[in-house]
Amino acid sequence: MQTQAPSVSFIRANTYEREALKASIIALLEPLGGIAAFVKPGQRVLLKPNLLTGARPGKECTTRPELVYVIAQMVLEVGGKPFLGDSPAFGSAKGVAIASGYQQLLDELNLPIIEFQGQRYQTVNQGFNHLLLSKEAMEADVVINLPKVKSHSQLVLTLGAKNLFGCVPGKMKAWWHMEAGKDVSRFGEMLVETARAINPNLTIIDGIIGHQGNGPSEGEPRMLGILGASTDVFALDRAVAKILNVPPQDIPTVAASLRLGLVDELTEIHFPHLHPEALQINDWQLPDKLIPIDFGMPRVIKSTFKHFYIRFIKEPMGAYGRS
Repeated sequence: MQTQAPSVSFIRANTYEREALKASIIALLEPLGGIAAFVKPGQRVLLKPNLLTGARPGKECTTRPELVYVIAQMVLEVGGKPFLGDSPAFGSAKGVAIASGYQQLLDELNLPIIEFQGQRYQTVNQGFNHLLLSKEAMEADVVINLPKVKSHSQLVLTLGAKNLFGCVPGKMKAWWHMEAGKDVSRFGEMLVETARAINPNLTIIDGIIGHQGNGPSEGEPRMLGILGASTDVFALDRAVAKILNVPPQDIPTVAASLRLGLVDELTEIHFPHLHPEALQINDWQLPDKLIPIDFGMPRVIKSTFKHFYIRFIKEPMGAYGRS
């Protein structure tokens, strides 16, 4: 268990308007020491949003560009060097970011987008020592994890720990679904070990507007009016589960983090602003039904083909058509 009680900061926030959002983020991070507690001058800072897909703009299934803009701006103000990185299920990080409305912030802040490449890194759990992780994420000076609050048709909820699965590059994610997906507990542990290895310095979760129902992309937007932040991604996920009134044992990532002793009970977590009970939502919609996590070989091949088709044919042709 934790030797020191983790802090999880929650505030209410109801707008993505930049100036108001920046004030909210400053207030959110104040108990944690502010952005300067995490970023020093000259450090390379990975901003890891949820760039799931560019296919459903307006459905709130990706991290809002306004949130990424404000964080990138704050990193620049303290002398950091932010860059954006992800490995979407289909297409490239740049293609999905542009389709999700990121172009203006990329241009205005001259924010680079990195396509993740893989390298093998040591994990604590020897059962996952063959896990390929993003070289760019592992070698960044600072990692700021920027997940979205979403329901998930395979994993019940996708929060901070699950968002770091995007640091597994390319189509290795589909292969992990095939390799570990037949055992929900093992798959949850794989996601937790990924998050543990990446070890984000800070996680800020976008819960102003969430995505409920048949997520991660087929659900609908839901106004929540919440922002959360912590240095401990597992404590943050545990607390968000409480807000949404979802039992922790029903969420494979949260259940795995509890089983592995990586997170305390809520009574052992410090909440400097709002306690999860003050933010509780009793009618959050989970998926109608859960679908299997495991991918058979035909699905892996189909998924891989679709990824390469979008990234190397559809996206370049779309850019050509806009020129």
